[in-house]
Amino acid sequence: MGMENKWLFPLFLSSAIFIYLLAASSKSGIVSSISSINSVFFLPSHTTTNQTASSVFVETKISPPPFPSGPAIPRFAYLISGSKGDLENLWRTLFALYHPRNHYVVHLDLESPLEERLELASRIEKQPLFAEIENVFMIKKANMVTYRGPTMVSNTLHACAIHLKRNKDWDWFINLSASDYPLVTQDDLLHTFWSLDRNLNFIEHTSQLGWKFDKRAKPLMIDPGLYMASKSDIFWVNPGRPLPTAFKLFTGSAWMVLSRSFVEYVVLGWDNLPRTLLMYYTNFVSSPEGYFQTVICNVPEMAETAVNSDLHYISWDKPPKQHPHVLNINDTRSMIASNAPFARKFKQDDVVLDLIDKELLHREAGMFTPGGWCSGKPACSEVGNLNEIKPGPGALRLRSLVGRLVLRTRVGQNRCK
Repeated sequence: MGMENKWLFPLFLSSAIFIYLLAASSKSGIVSSISSINSVFFLPSHTTTNQTASSVFVETKISPPPFPSGPAIPRFAYLISGSKGDLENLWRTLFALYHPRNHYVVHLDLESPLEERLELASRIEKQPLFAEIENVFMIKKANMVTYRGPTMVSNTLHACAIHLKRNKDWDWFINLSASDYPLVTQDDLLHTFWSLDRNLNFIEHTSQLGWKFDKRAKPLMIDPGLYMASKSDIFWVNPGRPLPTAFKLFTGSAWMVLSRSFVEYVVLGWDNLPRTLLMYYTNFVSSPEGYFQTVICNVPEMAETAVNSDLHYISWDKPPKQHPHVLNINDTRSMIASNAPFARKFKQDDVVLDLIDKELLHREAGMFTPGGWCSGKPACSEVGNLNEIKPGPGALRLRSLVGRLVLRTRVGQNRCK
């Protein structure tokens, strides 16, 4: 009697389950019933097909997030460089260019007094927003940079390497000097570049060297900045050299907007051409005006990305256009009409800079250029939404320029020749 009572409950439970399965099978099938029972006891089903088994997992019931309508808002990696007496110019340019989305490397070369370099480092460290975002980096071990010499290329490559090591999320590298200044806000620039191919490079280039063949390419020079701790001008050595036949020479502007993919190609060097040309340009006068152009234009797949512009407004004194005119208030109309995002060069605290701040950047003296990232606090002292940008009239002008340049490149008018 005791043995019969012992099996009574299991028999009753089995019968109840069997009856439930039969009843459920007439409605939705035995397979779904087994899944329902398993869900009650938190047991996965192993007796169903793959399609049925997948239906018990929560992940398969959640719709995947929709793909974004377009690429993410870009980020820029800047180099702002200066020399002796450029501390205040560099600081003002940095504030005018600053945006929390971007990354900045600043450099005062070895000719600048130690006091100026220490002051710059102290200002960066004490600036609350820089400390919070940590996107401003100073090269404290200063490089010796000689005007017209290969040390300018070396300094630019140094900044590129720093950006590649420190940050993984930038799209274009922009090199500027302390005497450059923006003509549009960073929101204008971000908005314009948002829809562009991230492989495009804005780099002025031409193979028509003209007088530079005899005055730049053939002579050999030595830049003491490569091995001396004090600054001195380049000097010439004899004999000269013939023009190269392994590659074609190009020249252009020392200022450029380079894609991350091109920067990686030049710095990481999986192809030997960037290193070969770096050796060649070690003895080349004004190498900053030719190294990057010669690299990009001698690689067919890279040459297709080269948009023939440095995105600068520069007024040259006279041929051979080696010394830019110092811009002043009389150049305002021409600067705006150029639609360029940057201009050079300016004197320290010239009145034209105050006009640019007021009319184009809407920036108060000593404050950051406002934009969508501002949280509403005075002078953009705190960070708001980094994915919100507020382009202004400058974006319309810039889009007009960039659109025209890119179109001309696509139809072959501006390609390396």
